[in-house]
Amino acid sequence: MEASAKIKHIRVTPMKARRVINLIRGKQATEALAILKFAPQAASEPIYKLVHAAMANARVKAEAANLAFDEEDLIVSRVFVDEGATLKRFMPRAQGRAFQILKRTSHITVVVATPDELGGKN
Repeated sequence: MEASAKIKHIRVTPMKARRVINLIRGKQATEALAILKFAPQAASEPIYKLVHAAMANARVKAEAANLAFDEEDLIVSRVFVDEGATLKRFMPRAQGRAFQILKRTSHITVVVATPDELGGKN
């Protein structure tokens, strides 16, 4: 069983979000939640919610298919960050100049799967 969750246009730079997702890639989903809960980075909170949503999506998918479901079996099989739209802002500087500020956004995707699903893909 495989389930995913996505979040788009989140105000975290992709580079900072990738630092956080590298901590949880390939880990058990409940262990990933524990890591994210205590990670000091600001990007860990929305990624925590995203992993939790992916686990809930897996639960709903299992109930719809009438399959046995255990959260302990889920593994974060794929997680990736894509660059979203960049908000362009200007900051006034000395002598009438204006410097551009780029406020970057991210699209984050988390896919959780059971070990038998992972074994079938290799």
